[in-house]
Amino acid sequence: MIDKELIDILVCPACKSDVELKDNKIVCKKCGKRYPVRDGIPVMLIDEAE
Repeated sequence: MIDKELIDILVCPACKSDVELKDNKIVCKKCGKRYPVRDGIPVMLIDEAE
């Protein structure tokens, strides 16, 4: 599980907006890109986004 404090400081690498955790993915609140979480670690790479 990802710590809420970590989610609070992360931003989308594509548009620099806030993100939230949904269905074990990090989802940008603005552009909607979804970043995977692998072994409890967010993979915040634009090339890995859905």
